[in-house]
Amino acid sequence: MIRICSTEDVPKGAAISADVDGTQIALVHGEDDNFYAVYDECSHASVALSEGEVEGCTLECWLHGSRFDLRTGEPTGLPATEPVPVYPVEVRDGDIYVSLTPSNGVTR
Repeated sequence: MIRICSTEDVPKGAAISADVDGTQIALVHGEDDNFYAVYDECSHASVALSEGEVEGCTLECWLHGSRFDLRTGEPTGLPATEPVPVYPVEVRDGDIYVSLTPSNGVTR
């Protein structure tokens, strides 16, 4: 697990972009108060998901409106049809740690 930042660096309902050993991830503080990490690129159009809107446990791509489930990486709204990698997140002593081994088996 790699330390990314403090939990205070990611406001609830927001996403930030982080470079983790050369992999761009979108780190999201979900409205359910959990933290999620997904590959920071829409599987439909190569744009940063971290610039999109968080709603519940989904992240919406700002360009065409594709939505991704933060727990599974599965698209929940077109035009995307392919999932994005989801990375395990751990919160320890107020810090957020991420593993770069996708928990959903999806590679980029």
